[in-house]
Amino acid sequence: MGAQALQFFAYCAIAAGFGIGIAALGCGIGQGLGLKGAVEGVARNPESSGKVTVTMLIGLAMIESLTIYALVISLILIYAHPQASAIAKLFG
Repeated sequence: MGAQALQFFAYCAIAAGFGIGIAALGCGIGQGLGLKGAVEGVARNPESSGKVTVTMLIGLAMIESLTIYALVISLILIYAHPQASAIAKLFG
């Protein structure tokens, strides 16, 4: 049981790492595109900078929340799986 629990934990850690990496990549691309659009909008119409900035910040916060959700799922994969007690026995 101990070897299987350790193997399952290793798979969970790898999956969590890939999940965070993919989420960070997508978040970075999305935020970059959002910022690009906001800067282009302000460059075309400087009077609308206040509205564009507020909308951009709300959009960036929503994009960032997706990465935070991926972090929560990754932490659940690592720390709250069924064999957590078996792994704790192995290391403790």
